[in-house]
Amino acid sequence: MTGPEPSVPPLPEGRFVGRQAFVGLVRQAIECAAREGWSSLWLSDADFADWPLGERAVVEAFNAWAGRGRQLRLLAQDYGPVRLQHPRFVQWRTTWAHLVEAQVWPSAAAGEIPSAIWSPGWSLERLDPLRCAGVSSLDSVRRVALRERLDAAWHRGGPGFAASVLGL
Repeated sequence: MTGPEPSVPPLPEGRFVGRQAFVGLVRQAIECAAREGWSSLWLSDADFADWPLGERAVVEAFNAWAGRGRQLRLLAQDYGPVRLQHPRFVQWRTTWAHLVEAQVWPSAAAGEIPSAIWSPGWSLERLDPLRCAGVSSLDSVRRVALRERLDAAWHRGGPGFAASVLGL
């Protein structure tokens, strides 16, 4: 006989400060996306250099999340650091290319690309990427405003971070 599954706390809300807090929230968000089966997920940052995308546990959570009807949108100014620092994630992106859309906006000014995670029910935004300070929220008004900024930035960019690199 098995007992009830331990309850998983909901994603936190409120302000956060520091890289450790930010990285922890990113991990929690991807795990929650997998656990709850979020259909849509946006990750946005200038270069994702200080995100934990390449960590084994994060990639395993992405694997658990990936499936029919899922969509991941990635938006960055430069994907170079992703390719260099997060090879596991790059491989995951190649495997699940049909679920991933990626845009690059190389001419964006500092701060024009939000450093954020957006989902239909929760969002996280680093308001000060240098200090890793920001806010996570379930608030629909905040989520809608973030999504509008993400959409605007998305349309200023173009396709980037290809799943494979073709050579001649």
